[in-house]
Amino acid sequence: MDIHFYATLREVTGGKTVSLNLAAECTVRQMLESVFAVYPLLRAKLMDADNNLLPHVHVFINGRDVEYLELAMETVIQPSDKLDIFPAVGGG
Repeated sequence: MDIHFYATLREVTGGKTVSLNLAAECTVRQMLESVFAVYPLLRAKLMDADNNLLPHVHVFINGRDVEYLELAMETVIQPSDKLDIFPAVGGG
């Protein structure tokens, strides 16, 4: 499955897209743990001490912010889903 990273997160992953082999019925939380296994420095950029997404981080499944999905981090990801992870981006 391809996971697309944006802005400063690309500095850690070394590019826009990371491809991972994820288990069937993988949740958003499990997907992130798989990403952290490959890119451990991402954990501090995405998660707080309680293993929750930082408030300024947004994970999108097919253009929908996980925060607003019924199961949030426990939402099951399908192989055909588009995954995007954004940090806060400031500017003016």
